[in-house]
Amino acid sequence: MSEVPMTRYKSLKHMPSTRLLGTGTPMCAGCGGLGALHEIYDILGEKTVFVNAAGCMTLMSVYPFTPFRGSWLYTAMASAPAGAQGIRDALDILIEKKRISKAEDLQVVVLTGDGSAYGMGLSATSGTMERDLDYLYICYDNEGYGNTGQQFSAATPHAAKTSTSMGPRGFSGFKKDLFAIWAAHKPAYVATVIGSEPVDLARKIEKAMQMKGPRMIIALSPCPTGWDYDPKETVEIGKLAVKTGVWPLKEYINGEIIHTKIPRQRQPVEEYLKLQGRFKHLFEPQRNETLISKLQNKIDTYWENIES
Repeated sequence: MSEVPMTRYKSLKHMPSTRLLGTGTPMCAGCGGLGALHEIYDILGEKTVFVNAAGCMTLMSVYPFTPFRGSWLYTAMASAPAGAQGIRDALDILIEKKRISKAEDLQVVVLTGDGSAYGMGLSATSGTMERDLDYLYICYDNEGYGNTGQQFSAATPHAAKTSTSMGPRGFSGFKKDLFAIWAAHKPAYVATVIGSEPVDLARKIEKAMQMKGPRMIIALSPCPTGWDYDPKETVEIGKLAVKTGVWPLKEYINGEIIHTKIPRQRQPVEEYLKLQGRFKHLFEPQRNETLISKLQNKIDTYWENIES
C-alpha cells in the first residue's frame, strides 16, 4: 500500500466551509449520526453513490427526492453490501467498455445503522471483504434499532435500557466488538469516528479515500430519542464518550491498530452515563454501585492493555 500523504485537515479552520447534504429532512433533532454524515459527505464530495440499508437514515429520502447531491439506492436491511457489489461491478464494466470515462467514476458508499452492520448484514459485509470489494462502508451506530422503537441490538451496551430490555438492570448482554470483527478480515482500512471530533473524523475519511479495497467506518451516533436526553446535549455526550474512554478513536491500517486520540486523564464513566435516560436506573432511586463499577472496570481494563 502506498504511503498516505500528510492530511490537509490540521484544525477546525481547515474543515470544509460548505455543506453538501440537503436540509429539511425528517430526521430527529440532535441526531449524532446525521451530524457525522454531514461531515463525512463534505469530505467525500458529490461524486458518490450511497447504498442505504433500511434504518433511520432512509427517513432522509422522501420519494422522489433525497438530500444527496449524487445518487442514492435503498436496499433491505441485510442487502446494502450486496447492492454495493453490483454497483461497483457495473461501474467497472462501463469504464472498461468506455461507456463512461474514469473521470465519471463514482465512489460507492454503503450507509447502514448498527442493526445491519452488527447483525443482519454482517454476513454480506464479510463476503465483500473476502472479495476485496473497492467501497466505503459507514455504520452510524446508535446502539439499538432506532427506526423501530430502540429495541436492543448487537451494539447495545451492557446495562442500557431499551424498549426490549426494561428490567432493573437493563440490557444483560454486551456490545459486540465490530471493529475487531472487521479488522480480522484484514480489509484496507477500519476506523472508529464520532461527529463531535470532526478533525479526527475528517482525517480518517481523507485517508480512506486514498485507498482501494474495503474501507470500514464505525461512527458512534448519540441518539436523543433512543438514549433519552435533550437534543442540545448531543455534542457534549459525544465528547464524553471519548473523554471517558467509552468510545476509543482508533484505526486499523497495514495490519496495525493505532489509537488516534488517547484520553490520558479519563473522566469517570458515570459522567457519560448520567446524562442519558437509558442509564437513569443506575442512579435512581438508588445508586447501583455494582453495575457502575462493572462498566468502569471494563473501560479501565481496555485502556490499561493499550497503555501498558
